[in-house]
Amino acid sequence: MFGISPLGWVHTLGSLPAIPAAVYMFVRYGRIVPRSTAGSVYLVSMLIGAVSVFLVAHQPVSYGIAVATLFFLLVGYGVGRFLKTGSAASYVETVFLTMTAFLLMVPTVSETLRRVPDGHPFVTDLKSPLLLGFQGGLVVMLIVGLSIQILYLRRKGKAAIV
Repeated sequence: MFGISPLGWVHTLGSLPAIPAAVYMFVRYGRIVPRSTAGSVYLVSMLIGAVSVFLVAHQPVSYGIAVATLFFLLVGYGVGRFLKTGSAASYVETVFLTMTAFLLMVPTVSETLRRVPDGHPFVTDLKSPLLLGFQGGLVVMLIVGLSIQILYLRRKGKAAIV
């Protein structure tokens, strides 16, 4: 089904819970919160997805996305342990974990448009205007979302000082 191998299904189904977990945290907290139940689900799902890419990927860019995702994920989840909470750690954590959500959605959108509907996908070419439009929309969402998150963290930091 959809031309996905058994390992591809492990990759897809293993990383799938990260999407609703991220959406939930963005709506509820305005960012990905590592020290929460949803944050734990997100971490495990993202690790499964990023590591399994090395077993299923066919394009060299996929390996680069996986390595970047692992880097952002590990730094984003680890920075709070090394830096004092409320300092630069909140910014690094927020930016890096938001980047992981972006890096999750780029191939998710691309693969979905290239495989659905089964047998007659919406996109057959990586340079398709539809695919490029969706990817451009993701970039805009990343820029706007990060800007809002950083402004919120700055206001929150100033409120704590006053």
